[in-house]
Amino acid sequence: MTVVKMSSQDKNTDSEHRHEELTSTDDNKQEAVICLGNNEVKSRAVVKYSAAPPPTTYALLQEKTDLKLPPANWLRENTQLGPAGTTVLGSSRKSKPFSSFGMAYDFLDCIGDDVDVVSDSENIKKLLKIPYSKSHVSMAVHRVGSTLLFDELDIQELFMRSSQTGDWMWLKEFYQRLIDQKWQRKKKSKEHWNEKAILSKFLYYSINSDGTAVPVPSDSDQMAEETCEAVGDGPSWPATFNSSPSDSEEPAVPKEEQVDTYALGHVSSVPKEQNLPTLFNEGENSQGLRNDFVRNILWTFEDIHMLVGSNMPIFGGGRYPAVSLRLRDNNKPINVLTGLDYWLDNLMCNVPELVMCFHVNGIVQKYEMIKTEDIPDLENSTFSTRVVKDIAQNILSFLKSNCTKEGHTYWLFKASGSDIVKLYDLTTLCEEAAEEKCQNPFTLPVAVLLYKVASNMMLKKSQNRKNYGTIRTLLLNCIKLLDEKRHPQIIASAHYLLAELFQLDDVSVEEGNGESLRGGGSEDSYSDEEEEEDEDENCSYSTSSEPQDDSKAVAVIKSVGELSVPEKYKSTHQIRPNCAFPVSQDKEEKGRLVLSYVLKGLKAVDGSIKKESDLPAADPSTPIPLKYEDRSQNGAREVEKEIALLLDRVSLCNAEAKMPTRYGMLPGTWQHRMKQQLFLKASKAYYVLADAATNLLKYGRALRYIKLALQCHDAYCSINGGLHPQVLLFHCQCLSLCGDIQLMLAQNASNRAAYLEEYSYQTKDDQEILHCMHRESCCQAFSMATDLATDPEYQLIVSSKCYEAAHDLLTSGVLKDLGQEQLGQVLKRLGNIRNEMGVFYMNQAAAMQTEKERVRRSVCVAEQELWKKSFSCFEKGMKDFQAISDTVNTALLLCNIGRLMRICAQAHCVVTSEHSRGEFSPEEALYYNKAIDYYQRALKSLGCRDSHSAVWDSVNWELSTTYFTLATLLQDYAPLSRKAQEQIEREVTETMMKSLRYCDLQTESARQPLYQYRAATIHHRLASMYHSCYRNQVGVESVRKQHKALAEQHYSKAVRIFVSLSDAPCELLRTLLERVAFAEFTMAGQNSSAVKLKTLTGALEIMSETRHAFKLIHKELLEQREKAESLDCSSSSELNTEEVVKLIGIFEPSFSFLLLQLIKLSTGNKRKLSGKEEEQVKVHKNVYSRLLRAEKSVPLIQRVSLFLELLDQLSPPSGSDETSSSS
Repeated sequence: MTVVKMSSQDKNTDSEHRHEELTSTDDNKQEAVICLGNNEVKSRAVVKYSAAPPPTTYALLQEKTDLKLPPANWLRENTQLGPAGTTVLGSSRKSKPFSSFGMAYDFLDCIGDDVDVVSDSENIKKLLKIPYSKSHVSMAVHRVGSTLLFDELDIQELFMRSSQTGDWMWLKEFYQRLIDQKWQRKKKSKEHWNEKAILSKFLYYSINSDGTAVPVPSDSDQMAEETCEAVGDGPSWPATFNSSPSDSEEPAVPKEEQVDTYALGHVSSVPKEQNLPTLFNEGENSQGLRNDFVRNILWTFEDIHMLVGSNMPIFGGGRYPAVSLRLRDNNKPINVLTGLDYWLDNLMCNVPELVMCFHVNGIVQKYEMIKTEDIPDLENSTFSTRVVKDIAQNILSFLKSNCTKEGHTYWLFKASGSDIVKLYDLTTLCEEAAEEKCQNPFTLPVAVLLYKVASNMMLKKSQNRKNYGTIRTLLLNCIKLLDEKRHPQIIASAHYLLAELFQLDDVSVEEGNGESLRGGGSEDSYSDEEEEEDEDENCSYSTSSEPQDDSKAVAVIKSVGELSVPEKYKSTHQIRPNCAFPVSQDKEEKGRLVLSYVLKGLKAVDGSIKKESDLPAADPSTPIPLKYEDRSQNGAREVEKEIALLLDRVSLCNAEAKMPTRYGMLPGTWQHRMKQQLFLKASKAYYVLADAATNLLKYGRALRYIKLALQCHDAYCSINGGLHPQVLLFHCQCLSLCGDIQLMLAQNASNRAAYLEEYSYQTKDDQEILHCMHRESCCQAFSMATDLATDPEYQLIVSSKCYEAAHDLLTSGVLKDLGQEQLGQVLKRLGNIRNEMGVFYMNQAAAMQTEKERVRRSVCVAEQELWKKSFSCFEKGMKDFQAISDTVNTALLLCNIGRLMRICAQAHCVVTSEHSRGEFSPEEALYYNKAIDYYQRALKSLGCRDSHSAVWDSVNWELSTTYFTLATLLQDYAPLSRKAQEQIEREVTETMMKSLRYCDLQTESARQPLYQYRAATIHHRLASMYHSCYRNQVGVESVRKQHKALAEQHYSKAVRIFVSLSDAPCELLRTLLERVAFAEFTMAGQNSSAVKLKTLTGALEIMSETRHAFKLIHKELLEQREKAESLDCSSSSELNTEEVVKLIGIFEPSFSFLLLQLIKLSTGNKRKLSGKEEEQVKVHKNVYSRLLRAEKSVPLIQRVSLFLELLDQLSPPSGSDETSSSS
């Protein structure tokens, strides 16, 4: 045999710290490998908790000590013996009916996946001894995840209770019909209780320092005997687990005697100050759900992980630090059951040695020490450890394969003397019973455990998401087990946790300080070796022949011998094959699921409140109207008042509420706290729905959802004594989203009918949640902010006020340090809405100005008011953006102010009595210059184009446009009455050049053709101005020459840019014709024929350049004709045919004049013409002839084709040839 390696085995902790799990070190992990021949089994025990003191050396009793005499310390409480010291039995074989639940509540982390079995060590031993014993087995089995909980189901005591209350008659009748038709309870013999008393006295002797018998009062034995019988015969089954509706409905502060409830943990996403109350309070009536074991051990037997409760006293002494102490009658040999019992106890508690005291008729004879690994080889008690391992694996596989329904109570039963083991589903049998009073005492403990395990999983943030499917299944099974009228608190809490599963936001899940389900005393202790024999002698279970086939059994082991066959049973069933959590990507679907759970939770809470309400009974099927009003009249003032009331309401909520709520709830009750959390959760769900609808552009639906979210928040405020900062931050988010939605509604006024339909629709859940809220609040605090109005201005005002309210909350003392990130977002929204309002008023002013142009009125007061409103909004918006250093949006607002200044300038246009445009006025100049100043500030705010190219380009374009408009007005409507011509020309030139400076001709962008067109136009206008000066100015020749050179320069640049554009043929043609006219005017002042001929030749070359313009015109005319023939009215051509006709009217005479003058000068010259020159003259004559004979009435496209043909014929001589001929 191998030596068993052991380490110190007990870790003693204070009894108040039952939840404290010892760290995994070498000191608290005890591992033993037991070998028997070639059959090796692996066993490892880790003490999770121990209430016993360090083991003390046992007292070695002297030979001939009479154990029938009680020691002086007998029946006195002793920590060394644990619960064994509180009863004369010394060692009670009875497990409490819910002992596994007490352990499960204390070690929730183990339940579900880590542990296969949770049970009293006595139940484990009883199961492993099934193939060796003829005794009956009756156990309740429950499944939570992959963990099985075993509890003794004492049929005798259960039926004793049934006879008194009638609760379990259905099971009693089922038992008598199928298992034992003649059931009656038998009392245990007097000899049995005497042996128990001797064992108790022996244990007390063993902890007594002197080990001597001390006389006690003569009536002590009689008292002990009576107590023994009382304890043995009295029913230990607890009362049925029910909390009466009257207790749960009573809103008053619970009294000590009313507490019949349990402690459950909780999870909440709100701060700890606002957490749900403890679901159950600990009290005296804990009904056996306390973990009363001296030690809890995590025992790994081969590959089976078990959480075991043990009360076996452990002593010091011997060769090892720990031994177990046993008392044996020397006249009775040790059998297999006794040896197996000793071996399993020592393995579970990791005790390496057994000390056995032999007695004859209570007189001590001798002591014997046996190693734990030697127990399987004791004489008359030989057993195979490998077979025990196979039995354990087969039983576990059998139960896991057949106990498949979470929350159901299964009954594992083997009759005394029978080889058949049957498994029944008591939950199904209870449901099939015809009687109304069918109750399962395990229902509530199972439901509580399911809830606690789910709650514990939710507290593990790192594993939260991967366990969502498991948590959801646990909670749904918990709800399925319970009656809403009897257990509204658990049902409401479970629905709240189901709602919490859907992470609608990033609020971290706070850990709740849950309490364990403990209470009541326990009389459990380790069993002695006589248990099996006593049981067989005293129980009255049927030992007759095998009963008939039972169709009610879920599964049957036909022979206990099968359990010894290796891998006879294999567990293939998965407890949750489809437990994947249905996480939808659709936010609306998630929000709807959350609201359905919230509604069920609210119904459970409201159903538990017993109050004669003054409110009329609300009909959930009747929709609560959502108002649709036009509040344009005094809208701003009303909204301001409402927001002010809202802020007052928030400040009032900081005072603790002490009075009952509107529906009769007292602050501090579970209903009160649960309703707070459910209202807040509903508000968050509606917020998510509103946000999702906004993203889908369903603004009517979004407004309805945000209205419901704010109504939920109003109900939350009405029952809350103080608002936590995190709740206030969420409220700011709601107000911001409400502002966003109102802004979108104002910007999309054309879809108002569709939005109204969306806004008016209500689901049944929405109606019922509203009715639940109306029990506590009128829910009208935010009605005006969430109404669907018809006036866009009102909607913009409401949006602005919502943002302002959020800003005021975030800058208040409570949130000053917490909401900095959200404050930046709100300031951005504030700047945006003020920009939108400024644009709205500016557009109204522009529309009024357009209307005014028809009647030519001066600036009115209404216009000025709109300008002031718009300017004020823009200025406030700028401050908001500057507060968050948003330079881009600041630049955009400065750009909008520049546009407002231009509108003001346009409004100050002078109109003469003839309703024509007057001179450019000083007011116009003032506002245009202000506009320029704001645009330049916008560019300065941006710094450089790299900061935001799109905004930079936009501001740059507007600045160029403003300069261009100013220069054009100065040029076209020159203020000659106030300024000299030269000054005006100088200002026009300067302004045009500034506009040209901001024309970005190099950067490729969508605006590049616009910049090119503008640059060409600027050069054209400047050339026209210098052309006019050259024509009209008389005086200094140098100035005229300068004007001539500038005109030529700008004409040349204008033509070059116009040629590069494909959509400006008319502008190109006009520029070229003006340039030809400029050449003709120059020729008129020349005297020399040679010079004139040179000028005319140059003019003809310019005229030839019109070929490009006519080609573009011809192309567009062809496209127009083709589309007209194909009946396509969607012509994209922007060719102005009237303008073309006008230009052709100028082109023809000018072309004819040039040709005629060239012919005259060429033929009138006395010098003989060369052959080339003669050929050129012939071409000119031919072109001139065809031009004169051309029909004016033919279609425009034919005339353009003729011009192109004529221009192609021309081939003017080069400049060098012309010079040589003239010389």
